[in-house]
Amino acid sequence: MNAPLVDLTNSLPLARPELLLAGFALIAVVIGAWFKDRAFGALSFLAVLALIGAGGLAIMFQPGAPVEILQGAMVVDGVGVFAKVLIAFSAAATLLLGADHFKHTKETRFEYPIVVTLAVLGMFVMVSAQDLISLYVGVELQSLSAYVLAAWRRDDARSSEAGLKYFVLSAISSGLLLFGSSFVYGFTGSVRFDAIAAAISEGAGGVGLIFGIVMMLCALGFKMSAAPFHMWTPDVYEGAPTPVTAFFAAAPKVAAVALMARVLYEPFAGLEDQWRQVVAALAAISMIWGSIGALLQTNLKRLMAYSSIANMGFVLMGLASGVENGPTASLLYLSFYLPANIGVFALILAMRRDGQSVETVADLAGLAQKRPWMAAMFTMLLFSIAGIPPFAGFIGKLLVFTAAVDAGLVWLAIVGAIGATIAAAYYLRILASVWFAPPAAPLQTASGMVAVTATAMAVLTFPVLVIVLGMLQDWAEAAVRMSF
Repeated sequence: MNAPLVDLTNSLPLARPELLLAGFALIAVVIGAWFKDRAFGALSFLAVLALIGAGGLAIMFQPGAPVEILQGAMVVDGVGVFAKVLIAFSAAATLLLGADHFKHTKETRFEYPIVVTLAVLGMFVMVSAQDLISLYVGVELQSLSAYVLAAWRRDDARSSEAGLKYFVLSAISSGLLLFGSSFVYGFTGSVRFDAIAAAISEGAGGVGLIFGIVMMLCALGFKMSAAPFHMWTPDVYEGAPTPVTAFFAAAPKVAAVALMARVLYEPFAGLEDQWRQVVAALAAISMIWGSIGALLQTNLKRLMAYSSIANMGFVLMGLASGVENGPTASLLYLSFYLPANIGVFALILAMRRDGQSVETVADLAGLAQKRPWMAAMFTMLLFSIAGIPPFAGFIGKLLVFTAAVDAGLVWLAIVGAIGATIAAAYYLRILASVWFAPPAAPLQTASGMVAVTATAMAVLTFPVLVIVLGMLQDWAEAAVRMSF
C-alpha cells in the first residue's frame, strides 16, 4: 500500500480519535487525583462518551484513500477505521457493565475508566500501525493496561493470580514479538511496512525472515487467544472481575485480529504461501482445542474462555483464506460475534444470589421458570455464537467457510465444521440446564443497566435488518479494498 505521507502538523486532524482518548485520560487522572473515588461514576460516564466520540470521529474523518500520519508511523485507512469502531463499541458497552457492577459491589475506584481508555488507545495504535515500532508500542500500551485490569481486585487471590499469569505469559509473548521483529529488521533493513514489502519483493530474507514472521505470528496469536498460545485465557477469564473478562473477550480480540491482518497483507503479502500454512494451523488447532476444552467446563467464564479460543480459530480461517474475501469475512465474523459475546457476559453479571456472583452452569438450572426473559436472552445469544440460523452468527460462519473453500482450504473448512459441531454440544448443554433442569434458588433482580445491555445485544443477533447487514458488509468490503 502506497499511502501519501502527511507531515506531523497536518497529521493531528486525522489523529483525532487517539488524541481524544489521550486527552481524556490525562484530564481524568487530574480529576481523579482531586476527587478520589467519588469521581468514579462521572469518569465512567465521560469515558463512555469519549469512546463513542472516538469511534464517531474515526468514521467522520475517514479519508477517501489511505493516508499515513505521524511521519509514517500510523495510517488512517478503511480497516483501521472499521476496527476502531468495533473496539470503541465493545469497550463502551463493557465499561457500562463495569461501572454498574462495581457500584453494586462497592469497588468504585476512579482509575478503572482511565485504564480502560488507555487500553483502547493502545488498540487504536495497534490497528493503525505502519512500522514495527508503533506496532510494539500499541501492543504494550494495551497489554500494560490489561495487566492492571486482570488484577483489579488486589485482595482477591483469584484476581491476583489472573494478573500475575497474564503478566508472565504476556511478557514471553512480547519477547517473541520483539525477537521476531529484530529478525525482520535484520533481513530487510527497515522497520517500515512498505519498505519491508519492497525488500521482500526484491528477494530479501530467506529462512531467517520466515523465522521472524513465525515468531511474530505466534506472539499475535497469544494476544488473540489462539491455541496453542491460549494458556492464560481460561485462568484470566475466571479470575478477573466479570466486567473485565467481558472487556478482554471483546475489544482486544478485534485489535489483535486487525493487527494480524495488517501484518500479513501489507509487509508480508509477498510471502503468502509461507505464512498461510502457519495461520491455517493456528486456526485448526484453535477450533478443535477450544471446542473440546469447553466441553469439560462447568464454570461459565472458563467455558466462554474456551469458546473464545474456538471462535478465534474461525476468524483465523478467514485470514488464512487470502486477500480476496478472507479479511472481509473475518471482520464481519467479529462484528456478529461481539454483541452476542458481550450479551452473555451481561447475563452472567445479572446472576447474583444473596449478594454473591454465581457463575456455574448448574446455577442456570430452571432459569426459564424463574427469569424467562433471561432464558430467552441466553438462548438467542448462544444460538448466535454457535452459528445456528437465523441468527447473525450463522452469517459470520457462512462467510468464513465460504472464504476458506474459495481459497482451496477445504480441509480447514472440514475441521471448522467438526469444531462447530462439537461447540453446539456445550451450548446446548447450557440451554438444557436453562430450560429443563429443576429450578435452583431464585436469583436477585438484575439491574436496569445489565438488563438493557443484554437485551440490546440479543436484538443485534437478529439479522432482520437486511439493509443494515448489507450496509455493514459493503463497508467491510470497501475497507479491505482501500487498505489491502
